[in-house]
Amino acid sequence: MDKVFKALADRTRRYLLDLLRERGGQTLGELCERVEMSRQSATQHLGILEAANLVSTARRGREKLHYLNPVPLHEIQERWIDRFEQPRLRALGAIKRQAEDATMSSESTSTKPSYVYVTYIESTPDKVWHALTDADLTAAYWGHSNVSDGEWKAGSGWAHRRIDGSGIDDVVGTVVESVPPTRLVTTWGDPNDRDAEPSRVIFDIQPHGGIVRLTVTHENLASEQELKDVGSGWPAVLSNLKSLLETGSPLPQEPWEMPAGA
Repeated sequence: MDKVFKALADRTRRYLLDLLRERGGQTLGELCERVEMSRQSATQHLGILEAANLVSTARRGREKLHYLNPVPLHEIQERWIDRFEQPRLRALGAIKRQAEDATMSSESTSTKPSYVYVTYIESTPDKVWHALTDADLTAAYWGHSNVSDGEWKAGSGWAHRRIDGSGIDDVVGTVVESVPPTRLVTTWGDPNDRDAEPSRVIFDIQPHGGIVRLTVTHENLASEQELKDVGSGWPAVLSNLKSLLETGSPLPQEPWEMPAGA
């Protein structure tokens, strides 16, 4: 928390977070244009934000993309806000949103929201990769089996299949990029709406000594509601994955069944 408050104390760093909230996945050059500062200065500010876990990054070719990581901010909200002032602040927030509606409605953007989540697991890249792509393991911690018709190679299809014996796929897609055991990119689509543009999920697996940093980036989400849905879904699934790899068992209850605010 000390690093988080130090990072938030600077106006420029708060503005960088605002920019990443508006659009995730920006490069250093894009952010420099918005804040009007040198690359060296922007890099220093982003380094402080990364150290506080407020910003996460992902590589795409030579580019380093930056994303807002909302987890520390959510922890602040839970610790100091939700228990005491939630009803009054909700009312004030509603008034503020109404006041901003006229401005927001006049602005349009083609950029769709993205979500990034970072977790650290005591494991190896091979084991994390296996846990993300093995049908039996995904069934154990996800409640669905991830299956591929082409051994998770680029161009092959994949499905997020129910484990109740019905054979129903709740998500289908294509493997866009596959670099075992460090990077997997897949599209995610609704099997009942083939005309809708699918979203995309990127798994980046980076080793560091005896641990692994797993960064999950969910891009091209259809709406703010979908962003909210994946924002509650991914932490639950990845916490279950972490428990399975570190202890040999998933959490004793399915974390996604836990009521909000409980």
